[in-house]
Amino acid sequence: MLRTRVLLPARMAVRYYATAPSPNALVYLEHQHGEIDSGSLSALTAAGQLGGNVTGVVVGKPGVVERIVEKARKLKGLNALLHSSSPLFTPPLPEAVSPLLHKVLSSSSYTHFISAHSSSARSILPRVAATLDLPAVSDVTSFSHDASSSSTTFVRAIYAGNALTHVRASESIPLKIFTVRSTAFKAAELEGGSAEVQALDPVDSSTCPTQHVRTELTKSDRPELGSASRVVSGGRALKDADTFKATLDPLADILGAAVGASRAAVDAGYADNSLQVGQTGKVVAPELYMAIGISGAIQHLAGMKDSKLIVAINKDADAPIFQVADAGLVADLYDAVPELVRKLKV
Repeated sequence: MLRTRVLLPARMAVRYYATAPSPNALVYLEHQHGEIDSGSLSALTAAGQLGGNVTGVVVGKPGVVERIVEKARKLKGLNALLHSSSPLFTPPLPEAVSPLLHKVLSSSSYTHFISAHSSSARSILPRVAATLDLPAVSDVTSFSHDASSSSTTFVRAIYAGNALTHVRASESIPLKIFTVRSTAFKAAELEGGSAEVQALDPVDSSTCPTQHVRTELTKSDRPELGSASRVVSGGRALKDADTFKATLDPLADILGAAVGASRAAVDAGYADNSLQVGQTGKVVAPELYMAIGISGAIQHLAGMKDSKLIVAINKDADAPIFQVADAGLVADLYDAVPELVRKLKV
């Protein structure tokens, strides 16, 4: 007798692997006088390097935000744009803006929150990070993201730029919060994008303990120091405020340059503190940086040593500035600068 046996296929074992979420970044876009800050454009470029979705967020007073939104939605690399307008954001104080950002970040699946390393963001991002019980990394010059492990490694300068530290945020940190040095990333293009726009209801912060009193601005027809392609800076050797202005202004005018100053010159009253370049001032990286009468203290070098071409004029041949300068002239600045101005006029 023949017997038949039916063989049923064995159940295949299926193994499932958890996949890491793709990067989903939120960028805080700052604006002034109806224009998006150049630093925020650099932060947008940094966000694009993560390789995922990029959303921008804009806050401000009614009537202003709407105009900024029309410009921001065209930014290249921006996929979506959130905006919120309220009299409470006039100006956008950290105590008023932080509750809104906290609500957005805690109710969404963002993996990164990014901003330029501006004076405003230095107050807002740590506050938001603290309310979310998360760490924050500041003044990042480069980073790499490992999508397989959802970890991000940041590079930032320490010891006034004399050393670089690598900080790794592992997958145990679901939201990476950091600011970027604007001079380390190229500004995003103003055209080429078409982001989806969504309005956000402001979070009530009427009990904000901080009140804005006034804003004092130094008006100038010259380029803004932080984004200028050419900078002429002076140091303590310029004696006084009148000499500082009389010596540097003609050269800056011919070059179409912004004027900067060392901390020593600012502390001595030669220039406004908004012109200070250095570790405790502004960090610049122009195409041309001229250091006139600046010895080159380590704190000043931290703010300008990434400039493409550094030119130094100092009568002290042993001045530290010559160690980082691409071109140097050992001469009395009161002879060299007027002669340089005369030759540039020809």
